[in-house]
Amino acid sequence: MTIQPHDMTQTEIEEFLQAPRHAILGTNRPNGPPQITPVWYLYEYNQIYVYVGTKSAKYKNLRRDPQMSVCIAGESPDARAVMFRGTVELLFEDTTPWVSEIVWRIVRRYSDSDDAAQQYIDSWDADEKSALLVLSSEGMLTHNFN
Repeated sequence: MTIQPHDMTQTEIEEFLQAPRHAILGTNRPNGPPQITPVWYLYEYNQIYVYVGTKSAKYKNLRRDPQMSVCIAGESPDARAVMFRGTVELLFEDTTPWVSEIVWRIVRRYSDSDDAAQQYIDSWDADEKSALLVLSSEGMLTHNFN
């Protein structure tokens, strides 16, 4: 028996993306295969928010080519996935006041407490600037094998 996927409704998508799952972020390397990385994210207002360090390969790739793909998949036995693709906007705390609030909310959603979230943020390299990636989806694909 073959199970056929079916599309998820907007309500199912919203509910699925509210759980603190890992997203797999894909960027285009200058030469060769895509660079993929698991990341934390926040989904609101039909946008995906991810923060990255400016020394990271994904940030450097996006500065050169702002095209990005993201896949958020359920873990067994949850056989659902939502995939996005589009052009990323790079924002910084020193030029966009609300960036620090979004970064806090991303970290907090994956932490057990406010204290744990703050300890994680305090552990970051003070010499490395962070950027907030904002992906306004230009395409979305869903799978539901449940």
